[in-house]
Amino acid sequence: MNSKPSPQYLKFKQLYPDLFSALEAMGKAAKQAGPLDEKQTQLVQLAGAAASHSEGAVHSHTRRALDAGATVEEICHALILLTSTIGFPSVMAALSWAQDVMEGRIPPVEHTDSP
Repeated sequence: MNSKPSPQYLKFKQLYPDLFSALEAMGKAAKQAGPLDEKQTQLVQLAGAAASHSEGAVHSHTRRALDAGATVEEICHALILLTSTIGFPSVMAALSWAQDVMEGRIPPVEHTDSP
């Protein structure tokens, strides 16, 4: 799995080091403000990334969720849960972006024939 930050992320960090440090500190403080563990935190942030239609953030939080111990099934479920909130097309897009990172490790779908 590729955990390398995007070129845009690295450029932002280089151009705005003080702002980047402040953003990192805010993220750390937010994580420490409550009881969620790292895996839960990344799944919540993945859902937020999907809801905001941010392909790069879905890639990033999928990687981070996997690194924090989330399974492919948990990542897919976190995204599927959004269907009634952000809509089926948005969930399908987010699943495809997550799959980019999961390297096709989404479990096969069982097909049933309709009567």
